[in-house]
Amino acid sequence: MDYKTYLDNVENKLKAYFDTYRNYQINGYEYDIFAKFHMRTERYVLVKKAVIYAMENNEYCLIKHFNNLDENKLKDYTDSLINSIDELVKPDRDHLSSIITGVLVLDNRPSDNIIRKVKKFKYQKGFAFGFRGWADIRLILVTMDDKNIVTNKKGKEVEEVYKV
Repeated sequence: MDYKTYLDNVENKLKAYFDTYRNYQINGYEYDIFAKFHMRTERYVLVKKAVIYAMENNEYCLIKHFNNLDENKLKDYTDSLINSIDELVKPDRDHLSSIITGVLVLDNRPSDNIIRKVKKFKYQKGFAFGFRGWADIRLILVTMDDKNIVTNKKGKEVEEVYKV
């Protein structure tokens, strides 16, 4: 399977729940696909205007293709995911959680050191000591030649969606 077909397949899977955009730019970093999902849950008394509490959960997916991946490119990509939190996540009193899923797609299998770094990657940011929610980052590495997928701990939750 080539990258274009893979991108079309993933986009079709995400379209049911996500708003998807091709060639999207965040903080000067270009992604092949950007997808966003917002969910709001409210509890109210008698009328919908009398809201007792509300919760918002957001998810963002950022997919990028690399011909070859070295440690510097991996660091640039993870830094762009971390920096995108400031642009994408707007913590207010109803915000509960936001998850950013970064997907790296490669033609060939990278070095074992890169795979180890992807597996060990972890990032969580709390807002106002958690009273305004938090943001987590999932990191997923997909290789096209051997149809292999490597994720960090949080990425295991959505591994099936991004398989080749």
